[in-house]
Amino acid sequence: MTGASRPILFLDVDGTLLPFGGSGMPAVPGSPEVWTASTNPYLGWVDRTLGPLLAGLDCHLVWATAWMDDANEVIGPLLGLPRLPVADLPVYAGDIGNDHLQWKTKTLVRIADGRPFVWIDDVIGQADRAWVEAEHPGAALLHKVDSAVGVTAADLAVIAAWVRDVGR
Repeated sequence: MTGASRPILFLDVDGTLLPFGGSGMPAVPGSPEVWTASTNPYLGWVDRTLGPLLAGLDCHLVWATAWMDDANEVIGPLLGLPRLPVADLPVYAGDIGNDHLQWKTKTLVRIADGRPFVWIDDVIGQADRAWVEAEHPGAALLHKVDSAVGVTAADLAVIAAWVRDVGR
């Protein structure tokens, strides 16, 4: 696929690339100034083998995380990823809003602007799926991962197959 036709892959960090809540991990991420710092003691839980797998997907990778550009400074280098664009998300005010949607849902659909997209996150619910189906004219894969495990090579294989199918 060529640049503009390639799906966008919106990539979360907390609970997705940086697991939490599992054995030996904090139940929830710590304060933002500690959790998003290069000194976060849990960065060792980031699976560095995922970087080449993510880079190998025929997608336009975009950070979609409360880390914002800190993802480029801290997480990207761990994975060997180049600087990625960062989704211009609203200010984080909790995972789920009064409309029962995840705080990123409407913004990611607006950014996708009809293009196919994949969204990898640990907080995706049925309300998000229904809203995307109703409001997004293009193909979309909302891929939820377990925050205690994070995204795995098996998850990325599922996404790669979806991307291939969308490109046909």
